[in-house]
Amino acid sequence: MIKVNLLKGEMVKAGYTQAKLAKELGISSKTFYLKLKKGVFNSNEIDAMIDLLGISDPVGIFFAK
Repeated sequence: MIKVNLLKGEMVKAGYTQAKLAKELGISSKTFYLKLKKGVFNSNEIDAMIDLLGISDPVGIFFAK
C-alpha cells in the first residue's frame, strides 16, 4: 500500500500537480486520482514517479505496510 500523504509531499517538493504528473505518466487525471485514492500503481508508473519526483527513499512511500 502506498503512503499517499508522503507521495503528495514529494509531488509538492518537486513542483508537480496531480494533473501534471498524470500527463507525464501518460494517464488521465481521473485515472491518476483513482489510483492515488486506492493506493495502487503499476511498477512502470512507480519507476517513473521515482525518477520524475527525485524520490530518494521509494521503499518508505511505495512499499509501506
